[in-house]
Amino acid sequence: MNSTGSVLKYQLKSFENLPIKIWDDPKQASKHIADSISLAIRQKQQEGEKIVLGLATGSSPIQVYSELVRMHKEEGLSFKNVITFNLDEYYPMHPDAQQSYVRFMNEYLFDHIDIPKENINIPDGTIEMDKISEYCEAYDKKIERLGGIDIQLLGIGRTGHIGFNEPGSWETSPTRLVRLDAITRRDAIKDFQFEEKVPYRAITMGIKTILNAKSIFMMVWGSHKAEILKNAVEGSVSADVPATFLQKHPNTKVYVDQSAVSALTRFSTPWLVGMCNWDEDLVCKAVVWLSLKIGKPILKLTDEDYT
Repeated sequence: MNSTGSVLKYQLKSFENLPIKIWDDPKQASKHIADSISLAIRQKQQEGEKIVLGLATGSSPIQVYSELVRMHKEEGLSFKNVITFNLDEYYPMHPDAQQSYVRFMNEYLFDHIDIPKENINIPDGTIEMDKISEYCEAYDKKIERLGGIDIQLLGIGRTGHIGFNEPGSWETSPTRLVRLDAITRRDAIKDFQFEEKVPYRAITMGIKTILNAKSIFMMVWGSHKAEILKNAVEGSVSADVPATFLQKHPNTKVYVDQSAVSALTRFSTPWLVGMCNWDEDLVCKAVVWLSLKIGKPILKLTDEDYT
């Protein structure tokens, strides 16, 4: 894991509003997250208590699940005291469908561990439309009765969504039926082959329920997530980027790989942070940035401009 000095952390406070841990690759970060989950499970087992996990789908958590399966098979990690609630499911969606999140969770986790089937909760994509509101309310109440989610796993979509809370979602939103953003649907084409086959709706856990989790791990892998990561951790809290609501959570950790951090201020324009190891390339980059920023040709920049 890469780390930063205490002085740099202090300088970055005004830019990054969430704690970020940068890893060389997703595999290392995923192992760390799995270790944290394993420790929490074992601690609850020692106390004779259940632990409630909020789980995500998509590519981001796959390696976390793989490591948890390995721990179960090779290290004896039991999931008998674990209760899970998944973030979302497409609607409509049959659980046996290739694209269903029920199938996803079974393939990558549940079929390989000893979790009791009755402890698994995934939004039902077959609920009749007129019963969805009642069903979603019951989903939230079940989480509340269990004392809330202990550890919540999250990815982030290119629209800034967490779960399927798309731009415009409000901070107090409950579990509900939502309409998917056009970008989200386009990103799902790889799973459905044709855009017209991608559902327009989904059932998603609300932001309110997510923020009530005791601990949150958000995973961000890849250069295609660099801009939305910057918006999520450096931008102001806004429904336009639902992930920014995590800035209000007291125990959210953001795990990123090297390719996802390129747009963060400390990497894209480190001179604004005030801590630079100047070389010719960085000098050229800074001068071009300054020229564009103030709208002057490079040869007309003055000492005052540079200051």
